[in-house]
Amino acid sequence: MTETHYQYIDGVWTDGDSTDEITVRDPAAPEDPIVAFSGASETQAEEAVSAAAAASDNWAATTPDDRDTILYEVAERIDANRDALAETLTREEGKPISSGRGEVSRAAEIFRFFASYARSATGETIPSSDPETLTYTVREPLGVVTLITPWNFPIATPSWKLATALATGNTVVLKPSSETPMIAKQLVELLAEVGVPNGVVNLVVGSGSTVGDALTTDERVDGVSFTGSTETGQHIAETVATRGIPIQTEMGGKNPQVVLPDADLEAAADAAISGAFGGCGQACTATSRLIVHEDVADELTAAVVERAEALSIGPGLDDPDIGPAVSAGENETNLEYIEVAEKEGATLQTGGGQPATPEAGYFVEPTVFTDVEPGMRIAQEEVFGPVLGVIEVADFDEAVRVANDVNYGLSASIFTTNMAKSRSFTKQIEAGVVKINGTTTGSHVQMPFGGMKASSSETQKELGQHAYEFYTHEKAIYRSDP
Repeated sequence: MTETHYQYIDGVWTDGDSTDEITVRDPAAPEDPIVAFSGASETQAEEAVSAAAAASDNWAATTPDDRDTILYEVAERIDANRDALAETLTREEGKPISSGRGEVSRAAEIFRFFASYARSATGETIPSSDPETLTYTVREPLGVVTLITPWNFPIATPSWKLATALATGNTVVLKPSSETPMIAKQLVELLAEVGVPNGVVNLVVGSGSTVGDALTTDERVDGVSFTGSTETGQHIAETVATRGIPIQTEMGGKNPQVVLPDADLEAAADAAISGAFGGCGQACTATSRLIVHEDVADELTAAVVERAEALSIGPGLDDPDIGPAVSAGENETNLEYIEVAEKEGATLQTGGGQPATPEAGYFVEPTVFTDVEPGMRIAQEEVFGPVLGVIEVADFDEAVRVANDVNYGLSASIFTTNMAKSRSFTKQIEAGVVKINGTTTGSHVQMPFGGMKASSSETQKELGQHAYEFYTHEKAIYRSDP
């Protein structure tokens, strides 16, 4: 096992001192733990906030040139260590190593993108109604922010929160998922190596029940950004709301891909496979519902099933098409949803169980159901695994109604050559990310990312200009010179 210093507080690596035991396993070979250590205590979480608060004024006063130099250097270090970082990511999260390398490269891209905001993001000069008064705005850092990140994109998601927060002059306490602390530790090590001052970045690895309140309710915390489950995100939003500080929550999805009769069915089938089964379906933007016009449902379903059955399954380090679920609990949930779908009357077309090989690991076959009704649990609840439900509809209007008939509203796509229909879809669909002839997954760093309904707090979104706005206060200045 590796060493167990996973708490980074005020520039010092230390052991956790709670009674919570955190064990990290390779989901492709879970018998032998990679590392086990004690999680952080509530006291250590408070110490991390204290360190961030003490460093806040000095970091806010750091010049934009200095901040962007540091962030660009982090990007260079990430690129230089890409293969090692990707191996760590794959060992603890399970995704294919090529996907791991892609995620690490994306983390470097994110740091470069937001490094530029340290210098270029500005306020506005606004015409004044008084000729003797200059009116303008400035943006200033919030102060101390808590960043709570998930296991499914364990370097990309922390990076887009960290890079933005640091570029805008905030100090941070990062709490990654206890499923994937190793890659978070390595990312923070790189930040320390390039000279981020003590206290500016702090890492707390521990259970939400032990450290969660300390990281969200502490009066010295000036903002909270959370990505994870809807249940946890809504709890955090309710908790933080009593303090009136900025809160950003990006949560679950039940993302539809709509296919109309005039669509390129080969492209639609490819997108459904990528969206539903890439990353073992463990993405908040994963394609969960394939809503297909009845005229092409049989043809498209056959194409999707054929592709699903051709996908390779195995340990992430072997670079298969599909790796394992991240944990035994996630895999059990996947299999339970498959059982529920069959009991409710959906027809299993392929998959539905654990593969014969590999013999060990948290693997489940890519699974496709037809005869799925909109009210079934498999069509309403987030599965977070490689399970796709095909829903047939009679026309465009029904497709939109079915797509919107869920509590979530994160991502959606439509395949059609009819641009009038695509424009109508973008207006009617209840989703924060909309794709035309593209998969529901994926986003550009310069574009805002976030959802509607139970997928988001619908405050400031992540990525792009909106992320910069979340991490800063805006002041309106009226200047009348004597």
